[in-house]
Amino acid sequence: MHNAYQYNQYLLHRQVLALTGRFRIYNPNRDLVLFSQQKMFKLKEDIRVYADEHMSEELLLIQARQIIDFAAAYDVIDSQSGAKVGVWRRKGFRSMLRDEWELLDSRDMPLGILYEDSIGQALLRRFLLGRLLPQNYDIISLEQRVADLRQRFNPFRYELDLDFSMDPDQRLDRRMGIAAAILLATIEGRQD
Repeated sequence: MHNAYQYNQYLLHRQVLALTGRFRIYNPNRDLVLFSQQKMFKLKEDIRVYADEHMSEELLLIQARQIIDFAAAYDVIDSQSGAKVGVWRRKGFRSMLRDEWELLDSRDMPLGILYEDSIGQALLRRFLLGRLLPQNYDIISLEQRVADLRQRFNPFRYELDLDFSMDPDQRLDRRMGIAAAILLATIEGRQD
């Protein structure tokens, strides 16, 4: 596995003033370890993640299964081996009030869930405070919390801390955690 996945903590930045979504993911030392730039005018989500900004080495592919799907499923594929790592499937109506995603393994079997912190705060974000109240997500796998994805308050750009330190046994594949962060930032970017 690529050394970009060796860390327990990352920071995702989404560039705000760009025509397409650009994401930079940094390790704890603030070294760039992953880069992604969405393609313009794609009907079906196709997100490629690279080892650097030169996009010389593709590491991950995050691809929607259908063009328009309220409960969208996104396959996460290791670009180097071509193997499917897993799937993130959005819970359609549940995600309207509080973001909720299902984590599936490479055979589409349930492994866990990603959800927004509390329904009360989620409602405040959607109907009153918007970006003034940063989002917080937990990933649960096999009934244990394996990741925390916490948005930083920043009115000028989207920043998301990824923390896998509560998962020393790596029950959650780091590629799936990083893919979740990119998907959340992508959807948040569309909602802004």
